Amino acid sequence: MATATLELDSVGSAHALAERNWRPRANPWAIALTVTLATFMEVLDSSIANVALPHIAGSLGASQDEATWVLTSYLVSNAVILPASAYLTTFIGRKKFYMICVVLFGISSMLCGLAPSLPILIFCRVLQGAGGGGLAPSEQAILADTFTPKQRGQAFALYGLAVVCAPAIGPSLGGWITDNYDWRWIFFINVPIAILSLFLTNRLVEDPPHIKREVAEAAKKGLNLDFFGFGLLASGFGSLEFILDKGQEDDWFGSKIIVFFTILCVTSLVTLIVWELYQLKMKHRPILNLTLFKRKTFAIPFMLMFVLGFSLYGTTVLIPQMVQTLLGYTATLAGFVISPGGIMIMCMMPVVGFLIGRSDPRKLIAMGFFILATSMILMHSFSLDSSFKYIMWVRIYQASGLAFLFIPINTISYTGVAQAQNNDVAGLTNLSRNIGGSVGTAFVATMLSRGQQRHEAYMIRSLTQGNTAFQNQIRALKGFFGGDHGNSTISGPGVHTAQAYIYQQLHRQSAMLAYMDIIAIFCVFCFCMIPLVFLIGKIKPATDAPMH
Repeated sequence: MATATLELDSVGSAHALAERNWRPRANPWAIALTVTLATFMEVLDSSIANVALPHIAGSLGASQDEATWVLTSYLVSNAVILPASAYLTTFIGRKKFYMICVVLFGISSMLCGLAPSLPILIFCRVLQGAGGGGLAPSEQAILADTFTPKQRGQAFALYGLAVVCAPAIGPSLGGWITDNYDWRWIFFINVPIAILSLFLTNRLVEDPPHIKREVAEAAKKGLNLDFFGFGLLASGFGSLEFILDKGQEDDWFGSKIIVFFTILCVTSLVTLIVWELYQLKMKHRPILNLTLFKRKTFAIPFMLMFVLGFSLYGTTVLIPQMVQTLLGYTATLAGFVISPGGIMIMCMMPVVGFLIGRSDPRKLIAMGFFILATSMILMHSFSLDSSFKYIMWVRIYQASGLAFLFIPINTISYTGVAQAQNNDVAGLTNLSRNIGGSVGTAFVATMLSRGQQRHEAYMIRSLTQGNTAFQNQIRALKGFFGGDHGNSTISGPGVHTAQAYIYQQLHRQSAMLAYMDIIAIFCVFCFCMIPLVFLIGKIKPATDAPMH
């Protein structure tokens, strides 16, 4: 009996060692390029439609507000699938799940381009978001299993190019396609990429032994999906995404719809946490693996990834909007302001990937947040007279800091995590980044609107008949607008035009001050992250030892 037990233990240890030492038969970098292709396409699609909304609204006979559902519907379905991707992989396998997502994304993209009406387009975008939501976490988990811990930094550098650069070039590419062809082509271009990705994935990507084992175990138990947990997940994160996207437009809690979805969101997420803890207690597979948050090496990077998404997406929205509305840039020129930042990230990612295996990743993250914070200080010097070149170089400097954040944060997240939990880590870190991006975008929209009103109300107090400087300014200006140079500033030719001109300048100045307020808050957030990084504890540089 004892001999049999020892033999079983020996066989079990051999299987565990084989799982840890498993490597795919194809070249790891060929696999990395394959899965990055679809992820780049998906992340690009989350921002490429932004500049095409007026064209979509006009073409389909809808209002601008109605057309924004083209963006919202995608983000909501994306937010629901992201955290559930690891759970779904358990039942059908990661490779099959990934390929299903690529197929769904490609077909729905084609249907989006063919959509004859706005409701059909929105429905197709929901399908597209559901397909796209499973791509990024699956890719991240594939990279974690394909590469040794020491090589992961370089692999995540390639993944980081897709996730960080795509939002930066999306608006520029979308604007160029819309201006030169038709808005439908921003969806049609996904189809050949999806076909190529599907072919390469089928040839190169493999499921590791631990995934095959989980699928086999799930098949024995039968397809017992947690529909209640999935419903809570969908209502919780779907409501949250809706609130963030439509809150400012509907005056936040001044709207009964926003209040309703806020209550639904809080209730669903609290119930989801209780339900998931109960599932763990009953030894069932949870949709969200909350046990990961017991580790500082996951909980703190989860928060850091949220701030990274907050800053990345927030400033990616803020800068083009500022230069277009206040400096008179075209959409294409606004894209050129931020696009060099993407080139900088492409240059820096390999460097950081090299450093991550040879230095303390916490120091790299601290460096990244320091660069990000100091770039905000430089942004705080932007004015209505700032040149294209100056704004572009500040963005390039900021982008260099982003490269120091993405790879080390992802690398630390996998420290000490079992291979079987790689999918859970990928799903939750991608969710954190996406929710952070949504919060950052909503924050910019809200703070800009309210900050501009506040500054304008304060500045307009000085525009009175008793203000000598105001009166002198009107006298100086009215001659340019068909009036005389007399002393009257109450009536006469050119007076009203001069007053309107001054108010227009006041409006621009108040908007610029609102932008500066937002940048200052971003700066404080980034500086606050630096001490938080070192609470993680010292992490040894990764080696090529077998993964745990």
